[in-house]
Amino acid sequence: MASKWISGATENAHGQFRAKAQKAGMTTAAYAKKEEHAPGKLGDEARLAETLMGMHHGKKNKKESLFNRSK
Repeated sequence: MASKWISGATENAHGQFRAKAQKAGMTTAAYAKKEEHAPGKLGDEARLAETLMGMHHGKKNKKESLFNRSK
């Protein structure tokens, strides 16, 4: 089940990393960047957050992209 690894990795998260970032007065991305080298669970959460944020690129509608090609 390699395609379902995100479900397993975020199974018990429930916004806990985001709450830590807000408590620190930072955005989730900034907090993840700051704590990416932290030891233990916090570092793991930060690296996972960076990985998941990097995967979200917003997909374009294929039909729209066909019509909007530059010539």
